[in-house]
Amino acid sequence: MSAPVSLRPFLPADAPLLAALFRASIAELTGDDYDEEQQEAWSAAADDEAAFAERLASRLTLVAHRGGTPAGFIALKDNAHIDLLYVAPDAAGSGVGKALCDAVEALAKARGSRAVSVDASDTALGFFQRRGYVAHRRNMVPLADTWLGNTAMEKAFSEGAGQ
Repeated sequence: MSAPVSLRPFLPADAPLLAALFRASIAELTGDDYDEEQQEAWSAAADDEAAFAERLASRLTLVAHRGGTPAGFIALKDNAHIDLLYVAPDAAGSGVGKALCDAVEALAKARGSRAVSVDASDTALGFFQRRGYVAHRRNMVPLADTWLGNTAMEKAFSEGAGQ
């Protein structure tokens, strides 16, 4: 049995570890859906660790730990949009992503949001579909000299939920 997942708010000191987790997640988990050029362009978002840290700090960012080690993180923008959700490769499929999403969805509801949206990578599409997110449109995002596809999705909360 694996160690339980604990969640806590992002701290500025987390940035280097989360940047490394972000890069590892892209490199090791998205290869079936994106080619090497796309993965490198995507990973470059964490090359400037100060800017990456600022992005995390400007959102409601939660860090998941399992056995004292960062196992994933999620960043919620404006109480309504999952901007980032990444799980360490060795924690994929172990409930870390579920714990992170459960937490931000509950926080978004408690703060009055009627829905949460996400631009899901092709790798994460099934995960969000299983959570009740509905696809609205396909996006093609330019990064460096390549394009990355993702899907805009939304999960509406039932009336009165979390009120």
